[in-house]
Amino acid sequence: MNAPLRILIVDDEAPARERMRELLADLANAAAADCPNSIVGECANGYDALEALSHEAADLVLVDIHMPQMSGVEFARHALNLPTPPAVVFVTAHDQYAVEAFEVNAIDYLLKPVRATRLAAALHKVSRASAESRPSRELLASIDPHPRRHLSIVERGRILLLPLTDVLYLKAELKYVTVKAAQHEYLLEESLAHLEQEFAGQFVRIHRNCLVAKAAIRGFERVAEEEGEAGWAVLLAGSDEKLPISRRQWPLVKGLAK
Repeated sequence: MNAPLRILIVDDEAPARERMRELLADLANAAAADCPNSIVGECANGYDALEALSHEAADLVLVDIHMPQMSGVEFARHALNLPTPPAVVFVTAHDQYAVEAFEVNAIDYLLKPVRATRLAAALHKVSRASAESRPSRELLASIDPHPRRHLSIVERGRILLLPLTDVLYLKAELKYVTVKAAQHEYLLEESLAHLEQEFAGQFVRIHRNCLVAKAAIRGFERVAEEEGEAGWAVLLAGSDEKLPISRRQWPLVKGLAK
């Protein structure tokens, strides 16, 4: 017999969590007992789920797609940054767009009300799957085109969720991106080009290696460039830094001053 799957249940509705708990118990206690599982926790939102995973490892997360503040897909994108990411099976009420996206990309999902036979099939699939079969960040982003509300910063094996509204700028340096908030700096292992594409509504490129939060721009200042010519720098609320604007980007950026 396989070792029991360690499962975390994530749903903002208590009755849905209770039903899932009962179904899992029935499968574990069935005469055949071919779906051994152990529930390691229950959470009502993605924030608590990520915190729980930093303390208690799980093989599988059963997560509702439509939750306030953080969708199940965004949760899955953040969870990929854990040292040992769990498998994820999405749970949804009938949502034609989500169902079609999952089927096209071979991502497992359960429709509410969840049936025991379908849940058992999902557990068997997870038991057989390898870590390499989990969906990529790019695939999850294509399924849920809405930009994330947070960046996930990995620190000492835990995930810190940084709200996008706290970010002043993103600057590419070697293989990392420096994330500047008002009080702290963080390192993010993501592509600046991908970040620009995802957050085009919130950030503007001021230089080939720097994106600035539009909401943080409070003005511009003339500065001397290395060649001796005058150029422009952006002034940000909550920071004393003056970030240089390339001449190529200046025509696009200058209209964003408050």
